[in-house]
Amino acid sequence: MAANSDGINDIHWLMDILQNIDVGLVVLDRNYDVQLWNAFMEGHSGLSPQRAKGENLFSLFPDIDESWFRQKAEPVFQLKTRTFTIWEQRPYLFHFRNSRPITGRSEFMYQNTSIIPLESVNRQADHICAIIYDVTDTAVGKLDVSRANETLSQIQTRDSLTGLLNKSSWLPVLEDYFQSQQPGCLLLMDMDHFRDLNHSIGHQQCDELLRRIGQGLKSLSADNYAARFGGEIFSVILDNHDATSSMELAEKLRRSVLNLGRNSQHDISASIGVAERSDQNGSAMEWLSNADKALYHAKESGRNRTSLFKN
Repeated sequence: MAANSDGINDIHWLMDILQNIDVGLVVLDRNYDVQLWNAFMEGHSGLSPQRAKGENLFSLFPDIDESWFRQKAEPVFQLKTRTFTIWEQRPYLFHFRNSRPITGRSEFMYQNTSIIPLESVNRQADHICAIIYDVTDTAVGKLDVSRANETLSQIQTRDSLTGLLNKSSWLPVLEDYFQSQQPGCLLLMDMDHFRDLNHSIGHQQCDELLRRIGQGLKSLSADNYAARFGGEIFSVILDNHDATSSMELAEKLRRSVLNLGRNSQHDISASIGVAERSDQNGSAMEWLSNADKALYHAKESGRNRTSLFKN
């Protein structure tokens, strides 16, 4: 009689632990019908164990990717080996709200999930248990670090004013493009009399002017092909453009800068140098030097014009 009483107590304690443990426990049979649903799952889903028991998992939670979950669970049934998924691979199995909606910074609960086989007396894995761990704090912390690193990387590689690449980040792009032997042209643009313009309209308006020019340059080529080379000087790789089409784009850009001046009632102009990539160029730096020579020619010829480098 005492042994029987101890057995009942053991079962009672075990059920008490299962219901109060701070992880989700879901036992599923071979048809993926729920056989156990603990208090953690009830608290976060709003479904009582009595309501969940006997119901099909995918009917209760149609947002669960059934094919994915079956692919994870079938080896557990057949091979009797555990498997798991982490939040980096899939943010959650059950779409639960964050347990701290006021102070938390995530709308939902990030979860790690382990799936283990449950063997019957005949050594068959007729059931599996999905163990749901709330890892929201860990996930949010790692995401914060990742975002901070991404922001730092942006600061190191991008010009904060225009969003274009800075010179040190753009030069390797130029080198890679040159080595690829793709046809293209290199464009260098320098704002005319920019120091005087700073004095006449102020730094704030000049910054806005540079921002707008940066936006215009982004539309000319791939995102990482345009750069603020320094101060009021910009550079752009015009990929797969020949000299003729590049000069047309450069002239369009020059006229756009002039229009900015008309809108602000100030003299705003730019000089542009263009150099076509050639097998005669010994290096990317020589290509850049040719564009710089063309820019110098445009400025020496009276500014507010576009010049093409010619051998």
